[in-house]
Amino acid sequence: MTGDDVLEVLAALRAFDVHVGGGWGVDALAGEQTRRHDDLDLMHREEQEPRVVAALAALGFTETLSWRPVRFVVTDGRGREIDLHPLRFAQDGGAEQSSLTPGEPFRYPAGCFVTGTILGTTVPCLSVEQQLYFHQGYEPRERDLHDLALLRALGRKTRWRTGLPWQS
Repeated sequence: MTGDDVLEVLAALRAFDVHVGGGWGVDALAGEQTRRHDDLDLMHREEQEPRVVAALAALGFTETLSWRPVRFVVTDGRGREIDLHPLRFAQDGGAEQSSLTPGEPFRYPAGCFVTGTILGTTVPCLSVEQQLYFHQGYEPRERDLHDLALLRALGRKTRWRTGLPWQS
């Protein structure tokens, strides 16, 4: 998934409330591509899902994996992959995403919805804090270690601090 691919997808979804997460979300916060990306992670409003899926279908994407209500994946004939995460928004602007553990949803505070840049274009993405939160609870792979180091550096640059153990 290239930066141009990401911008094409986001342009097709401009009428919807979507936010970039995962590796592209980290790179959006950094303002540059720092590693290769196999997919694009997008958070979207649960109630907009049928229209989001239709807009992606117009680009040639079809569903190839469903772990609903947690997430689902669409791919196209060019091998591009989008991992979609449905969110339920609250009155305060925060959101929740179902998890595989009943009663323990993933939480998105209202302040975690920020902007970054991809190829010089401003895009909606998840904050440094939220990205760090999602890197907990599993054994990090090499690309995760890369993203964590970048997130820590971004956090220091913006003077953001947390008590989480993996922040130096």
